[in-house]
Amino acid sequence: MAGLTLTARLPRSILFVCGMNAVRSPMAELLARQVLPKTTFVASAGVRVGERDPFVDAVLAEEGLSLNDRQPRTLEEMEDDYFDLIVTLAPEAHHAALELTRSMAVEVEYWPTADPTTVAGTREQILAAYRDVRERLKARIGTRFTA
Repeated sequence: MAGLTLTARLPRSILFVCGMNAVRSPMAELLARQVLPKTTFVASAGVRVGERDPFVDAVLAEEGLSLNDRQPRTLEEMEDDYFDLIVTLAPEAHHAALELTRSMAVEVEYWPTADPTTVAGTREQILAAYRDVRERLKARIGTRFTA
């Protein structure tokens, strides 16, 4: 790949997938949009139907980001879309993405990411877990998609 520009190495379309598209994948989608060129299509989905998570809204707002009125969506709702890269953030999402490779040529990367919804404790302890996921995703996205 020597001599290629960063833009030449970037996928044109990226799908982030987690369990319910409520925490990890929507966070990754918004964070990726901050660093990728506007010409790169970025989306997210879940394996199962999920509910909007207010802690995600809180930690994204700390970064000046918002999901606005966006609601979680499933892979089935996106089945007509084609992506160059699917980034999976949970084991069940990875298995689902690998199934998709049977019918389409798509690169799949697995980025194991903790599920902050499993953390119990005070509001601040829970927010700390969500912030940790946000920061880990931000670092991984920066490493993977920027020079």
